[in-house]
Amino acid sequence: MESDSVTSSRRTVEEIFKDFSARRSGIVRALTQDVDDFYMKCDPDKDNLCLYGLPNDSWEVNLPAEEVPPEIPEPALGINFARDGMNRRDWLSLIAVHSDSWLLSVAFYLGARLNRNDRKRLFTMINEVPTVYEVLSGKVQMKDRSGTDSASKSRNSVKRSSEPQARNPAKNEAYDDEDEEEERETCGLCGGNYNANEFWIMCDACERWFHGKCVKITPAKADSIKHYKCPSCSSSKKGRT
Repeated sequence: MESDSVTSSRRTVEEIFKDFSARRSGIVRALTQDVDDFYMKCDPDKDNLCLYGLPNDSWEVNLPAEEVPPEIPEPALGINFARDGMNRRDWLSLIAVHSDSWLLSVAFYLGARLNRNDRKRLFTMINEVPTVYEVLSGKVQMKDRSGTDSASKSRNSVKRSSEPQARNPAKNEAYDDEDEEEERETCGLCGGNYNANEFWIMCDACERWFHGKCVKITPAKADSIKHYKCPSCSSSKKGRT
């Protein structure tokens, strides 16, 4: 586990948000793309384990820090003990909720020296991206509001991203403010906003949209996929008993 001292240097809002985003990205990867590896590392027969998101976009399952107080706030302790006593998806969702709390605590711990306006700006930046729980549960979904009919959307559910400019990321005026907040155009894995110059693909199970690069799908590979399932939907199917 990496060391990170809040007293070593004063951090800007941008630096703290970059750290938050990297740690969040690592945790999202652990609970989606690398979920089988993560599951195996959370052996209930081992001591109390924690899930750490690291500043280099990676993750690790490790024992808590031995020193008291630790360099940064510690994640939820003992996530491995409940692994075999819960439905797999419920277990992952519980870890996601605790991870979101940990990410916020680390961000504001590192921002202890920020003034009132900077703290508010930091929270606003953090609040613009979906939480780990929202990503895992599918509460943040990509909606096609380009004016195409439902039959066309269904017919092109896998290959439609090969021509991303056909999708209109602009908000439909028929949607109220609440709908716009819930259905913002974001990647279901990294939380990044829609960009017409990037390749996107939609999961046929949960109907969330993803950057092709986030789920390791290229336009050429998408052409050979009849029904695409994102890492989260694929892993939940494997976890059923």
